[in-house]
Amino acid sequence: MQNIVATLLLLVLSLAAFAQKGFKVVPLGVKGGTMDGNLSAYMLAPVGSDAYVCLDAGTVSNGIEKAIKKKTFNVNGETVLKKYIKGYLISHPHLDHISGMVINSVDDTVKQVYAMEHCIGVMKAHYFNWQSWPNLANDGNAPALNKYRYQQLSEGEETPLAETRMSVRAFPLSHSKPYSSTAFLVKSGESYALYFGDTGPDEVEKTDHMHRVWAAVAPLVKSGQLTGVFLEVSYPNTQPDRHLYGHLTPKWFIQEFEVLAGLTGKERLRGLNVVVTHIKPTGNNEEIIRKELNAGNTLGLRLIFPEQGVKFELN
Repeated sequence: MQNIVATLLLLVLSLAAFAQKGFKVVPLGVKGGTMDGNLSAYMLAPVGSDAYVCLDAGTVSNGIEKAIKKKTFNVNGETVLKKYIKGYLISHPHLDHISGMVINSVDDTVKQVYAMEHCIGVMKAHYFNWQSWPNLANDGNAPALNKYRYQQLSEGEETPLAETRMSVRAFPLSHSKPYSSTAFLVKSGESYALYFGDTGPDEVEKTDHMHRVWAAVAPLVKSGQLTGVFLEVSYPNTQPDRHLYGHLTPKWFIQEFEVLAGLTGKERLRGLNVVVTHIKPTGNNEEIIRKELNAGNTLGLRLIFPEQGVKFELN
């Protein structure tokens, strides 16, 4: 009888965990540019789970240690790196989005590395190649040590994220033509989170990449299933368009959400969680960008300015 009760209790707890909605986020790095030790990387897991993926990986170990100091984790850094992080989603191969993963790879465990074709090509040719770094991946210059397993993502196709309750769809972005980046739409149950790697606005980049992402997520906004959006703002509004280098300013940030509002209705965006990423901390840019975003936020977005190591939830 006791065994039956215990089994039923475990079943109820399991069902309760799966019924929880939304995501928890641990920022391992939040800055753009040259802020060594605090570069783009966000651990993402369903609420109620410690099986995370890392959205980009500019900073890993330093961010984990900051999170432990801030009581976000009550385990040691080795446990977070080796057991909590189940894989990496890499938007593009610039060092401020990948260096933490590369440097920590020697001490890491077997993991999937998810990216689109161009990004994987750069990792194979220029990072895990035995010249820049040992080839700890499953392909490329011999010997391939088979610790990291490349998983190539195709536009719009849903791919399960191994050892997690999540899946992902990838969309190409323009990061100063002809260079590319990626947006990741992560799903857990009926909840979704959208992460943009570095990107310029469609109008400046002369593409429709962001519009295609907005069109894909508009139904999720209408149904209330999109729990949040991660989108970059690298420069204040004084930055000339010709010198954006595939990034956004507060003006372009808000204008892109106006495009989404045109697909969903403005009222649907009120209160939407939007995580502001990749601010380049030059001079007093951070203060200026915050003021410009808040002043331009006529859509009523819930702007979140993440802090390294401090957990928050999207729901």
